Amino acid sequence: MNNVKTLNKWANAHTYLSIDLIRIALGIFLFMKGVEFITNIQYLVDLISPIDRIGGGMFLIHYIAPAHMIGGIMIVFGLLTRWAIIAQLPILLGAVVVNFMGEMQSQNLILAIATLAVCIFFMFYGSGKNSADYYFKMEQ
Repeated sequence: MNNVKTLNKWANAHTYLSIDLIRIALGIFLFMKGVEFITNIQYLVDLISPIDRIGGGMFLIHYIAPAHMIGGIMIVFGLLTRWAIIAQLPILLGAVVVNFMGEMQSQNLILAIATLAVCIFFMFYGSGKNSADYYFKMEQ
């Protein structure tokens, strides 16, 4: 718990509007990906087909899209950002793995790696000063 408090203090002392805009863009991107998966479910089924042999394909279909949509909204507002990103990490790691197990699509691989890197950054950085987390913390 002390590590999280230390990270929050550091992040609040070094917060910048540009980093908050990157967090908001990440949340919007994840939300839009979730909407894309909901509206085109066959695309999602085709994406996870290389790892569907392992099992749990139906679970993955019902986890990925809502996790992206709800997590994206939470990241945009900066509400429980670290928890929302922790829910995204298995999906993004799976997106990287799927490119190596199935047909390699370099554009999807680069997008997945970039999104994973930004998520890992915000998992350590937190949501910053311009967020709902900071607002609720200051209201106490």
